[in-house]
Amino acid sequence: MAYLSRRHLLLGAGAAGFSSSLSALTGLGAQQAWAADTSGYKALVCIFLFGGMDHGDTVIPYDQSEYNLLSGTVREGLFNTYDSDNAASTRNRNNLLPLNPSTTTATDGRQFALPAELSPLHTMFDAGDLAIVGGVGPLIEPTTRAAMDAGTAILPKRLFSHNDQQSTWMALSTEGARYGWGGRMVDILAAQQSGQNTSFTSISTGSSNVFLSGQDTTPFRVSGNGANFPAILDRRYYLGGTDADDAARAAIRSHFANADLDDSNIYSQDLRSSMSRSITNSELMIEARENATPFVTQFPGNSVGRQLQQVAETIRIQQFLNVSRQIFFVSTGGYDTHNNQANQIGNLHNTLATGMAAFKEAMQEINRWNDVAMFTASDFGRTQIDNGDGTDHGWGGHQFVAGGQVRGGELYGRFPVTDPDAPDYTESRGRVIPSVSVEQYASTLGSWFGLNSGEINTVLPNLGNFNSSNLGFMSNVSV
Repeated sequence: MAYLSRRHLLLGAGAAGFSSSLSALTGLGAQQAWAADTSGYKALVCIFLFGGMDHGDTVIPYDQSEYNLLSGTVREGLFNTYDSDNAASTRNRNNLLPLNPSTTTATDGRQFALPAELSPLHTMFDAGDLAIVGGVGPLIEPTTRAAMDAGTAILPKRLFSHNDQQSTWMALSTEGARYGWGGRMVDILAAQQSGQNTSFTSISTGSSNVFLSGQDTTPFRVSGNGANFPAILDRRYYLGGTDADDAARAAIRSHFANADLDDSNIYSQDLRSSMSRSITNSELMIEARENATPFVTQFPGNSVGRQLQQVAETIRIQQFLNVSRQIFFVSTGGYDTHNNQANQIGNLHNTLATGMAAFKEAMQEINRWNDVAMFTASDFGRTQIDNGDGTDHGWGGHQFVAGGQVRGGELYGRFPVTDPDAPDYTESRGRVIPSVSVEQYASTLGSWFGLNSGEINTVLPNLGNFNSSNLGFMSNVSV
């Protein structure tokens, strides 16, 4: 007989038809006291790139010798599909956008560039609003090619698997993990937000994901108008448009929102309580959004732009939601580019870059740019060696971090040499061996967010295996 907890029952009820309405569910257990700093306001915005972003076709070697090796030997097939010798090609060296950080420690003096489709991010990099972190990936301990070849390295499980590595990035464990590191941070911060509405601390712009799932908190989902209701309340055609239909809708709404109905069943009590809070919170969200001044900033109509607009509009009404810390999850797909990469990744890059640039503009419009940090994540990087017109599943990769308190215009971590036979890569296919763990990446963000070192180590259990918990790309980080 399967064990069915109260929490499982509530989450199951949400999946059965009220997932949006139940998303404001709070914890069922006692909360532990923490010492997180929740003064002021801060928001983390994760942009997850499903499929595995090809870092090698995103941050491209620019030194002539390294570029020649990549285009003429290591990825000759892929560069041929770009027709890179053509002066108009996006992968012609003359059309790349060189990065000019003040230090080149992460690259051992080598230079890199972005493709033209990432021009908005290049502008943000030059303005000091965006940093690039190289060689990030799941690790249990610092790992080298020599240790892997000797069979002594302790490696994460199920490398190169989409579902498992998505989960490992989000929750530090393979598929089936229950709590993500974003959700666990929310657990700690929510316990410190006395008198605040912690239902709005963890927010998703799409489907449910483990990243925002905590032991004591469940993400609230925002949509076009700010929140979702049960369809019978939200869609007038379900009942009709007469006065009698409106009265019926009001009665149904009152029934859903009533938390005081007598019921001796503890599961029903929890279900009713969470339903009541979700209805109330959804109405609060919608009303605040409807009464807010519209942004002057125009967001692109692509998937990332639409979701980041939802994030921006939620941050704009933060004071009315009564919350001082928020973590958002935005996602987009299409990065599993095994073939036809030259015809796909440019659009993906443009979608990401234009969305991030619009979000920056919107945050500056409401004087919140210093209070937010956007960061990318993905299943994995991709192989350095191409397969003709695409690339295969890799391991480590490069990630973007943007915000007013990001130490931008710099490269962090390590950016491997081009030669796939170098110790930077696995023995086969040229998969980047991460030089930066996901937990170091998360620690730097979490410390800026307000968690202290003890809390960070609680959320990130392998962090102590690494020499540094602060990668340096955020200002005001104490860990």
